[in-house]
Amino acid sequence: MAVFNHQDGRHIEVDGAQLYMEQQGNPDGPVLVFLHGGVGDIETFNAITPHLAGQYRLIGIDTRGHGKSTLGTAPLSYARIQRDVQAVLHSLGVPRFTLIGHSDGGIAALRLAAARAPGLDRFVTIGAHWALPKDDPTRALYQGITAADWREMFPHSYNSYQALNPAPDFEALVAAVRDLWLDTGPDGYPAESVRDIEACLLAVRGDEDPLVSRSNALELVERVPGAALLNIPFTDHSPHEDRPQWLLAPLLHFLQVD
Repeated sequence: MAVFNHQDGRHIEVDGAQLYMEQQGNPDGPVLVFLHGGVGDIETFNAITPHLAGQYRLIGIDTRGHGKSTLGTAPLSYARIQRDVQAVLHSLGVPRFTLIGHSDGGIAALRLAAARAPGLDRFVTIGAHWALPKDDPTRALYQGITAADWREMFPHSYNSYQALNPAPDFEALVAAVRDLWLDTGPDGYPAESVRDIEACLLAVRGDEDPLVSRSNALELVERVPGAALLNIPFTDHSPHEDRPQWLLAPLLHFLQVD
């Protein structure tokens, strides 16, 4: 079974951080790049990777500070993640690719697409904000998050991080991610730059997502020419984990449309 396992990959040094990347699937197939969400890692995609591995070359990247990647000294931002992804793919010599990004990974994917990153022809966002206004209730939720809160709510996430990370500092990671979520500057959410996107977009949202509202998802697809919205009922912020069987058919269709 082709899943990310944090055993078959290697580290690539990018601007003071050791970024872990791993390849699975068909080495001769089209490239699918996976970008996980905050305080997660590439193994969060393992409910869908076995269904994609026969046709695609799968590349998973642990965001700096997450999984097996070190945090480094540069501030964590969506612009930083964007540059990290481009550096890793350049190091691997990848000429064309499709992105699947969840939450923070989807926000970084939106930035890459808005910047018209060379080689990106289509991408999928799952539970990703394109903007987070100051009056959005999710912002208040993010402001109150602490490392202790996260550890209590998501013990598996904490235990996975502690087991994988070469230099674990959970307090520092959560503080960095909280700053990332609350960033209102040019290195943060792509905001109206999403209007510059030319790559094909499938925006996926779980209908019970407590973070990304229906209106936020709809506003995104209305700003991106030709974008499609997949709102999956009875699922939450992570439909690729919660209801992978409901995601796969439209995902595979999108990936194969000419």
